[in-house]
Amino acid sequence: MLLRTKSISLIGAFVLMATTISAQNPDSILLKNYRPESIYKIPVTKVEKARYPAIDMHSHPYAENDEEIQRWLKVMDRCGIQTTCILTYSTGARFDSLYKLYSKYGNRFAVWCGFDYTGYNEPGWSEKAVKELIRCHQVGAKGVGELGDKGLGELYSHPTPGVGMHIDDPRMKPLLQKCGELKMPVSIHVAEPMWMYEPMDSTNDGLMNAYTWKVDQTKPGLLSHQQLVATLENAVRENPKTIFIACHFANCEYDLSILGDLFKKYKNLYADIAARYAEVAPIPRYMLSFFTEYQDRLVYGTDMGFDPSMYEMTFRILETNDEHFYEIERTGYHWPLHGIGLPDAVLEKLYRKNAIRIYLAH
Repeated sequence: MLLRTKSISLIGAFVLMATTISAQNPDSILLKNYRPESIYKIPVTKVEKARYPAIDMHSHPYAENDEEIQRWLKVMDRCGIQTTCILTYSTGARFDSLYKLYSKYGNRFAVWCGFDYTGYNEPGWSEKAVKELIRCHQVGAKGVGELGDKGLGELYSHPTPGVGMHIDDPRMKPLLQKCGELKMPVSIHVAEPMWMYEPMDSTNDGLMNAYTWKVDQTKPGLLSHQQLVATLENAVRENPKTIFIACHFANCEYDLSILGDLFKKYKNLYADIAARYAEVAPIPRYMLSFFTEYQDRLVYGTDMGFDPSMYEMTFRILETNDEHFYEIERTGYHWPLHGIGLPDAVLEKLYRKNAIRIYLAH
């Protein structure tokens, strides 16, 4: 019996070895298992704290109780995050509960509400939604967001999603105008990165991440990337007294001239850079130019939890000239990243001055 067990163990070891060798063959290795490691002996910079006290304009209620919030605050102190905006996309009891949880920590957190889409297809909905917006503002909401439309309508909302209603819908105008009157900036997510719209084949350089978040373009009523950006532009143009913050570079990181053109036309439009570090880090020289040209219109954001290493990744990309490093597990992309090396004046505006301008203007 003992000899038989050993024989089986040996056979299993040989099978495992053969499988491992085969799996490492370029003809058979799966892309999802590909984990390149940089071989270059070049500078590696660890940036543990932001160059300037930062205002994170795009985060969510990741901490669910006081103990977790205390842990988050310690991370914020360590990493130099002065204030974090909690985008709840909530109204009613859920907003009240989240506000009560986070507001006890003063200006360390700024809590934003959503829009209440309950009954949005019924007459008089806009008036009711405006009343709830005013109530949330009176409770303490500092802004509205994250509104979100990936093609089928305003789905980022509690308790009711606004399926089929986009940001430029006429029913939305009273709410957007009221945001301007109440001096509440509006954070709005439109579309997704262009890789998610491209064919899911060997030509898609962001395939693994793209496949996970791919947009099903066969769904009835789904707006295209271009159409979604147009809804954003319509809302910004028609509500000049309301400040809009386009989340994630308006998901135009594949062609930032689109966002640049919007900046040139509309003074009430800003953009956050949250959760798109891996999309822009492969093109550091272009991004240095873009950040420099539009340094007054971009704000810092994360949208990736509150782990210290996450903040450090954002600092490394923004502040250093490091080259060819990977963050596959965090980002889902297999391509190497590079530091953009922003100058101090641009960094200070990105980290805090532009956010302060938004709050002071409102």
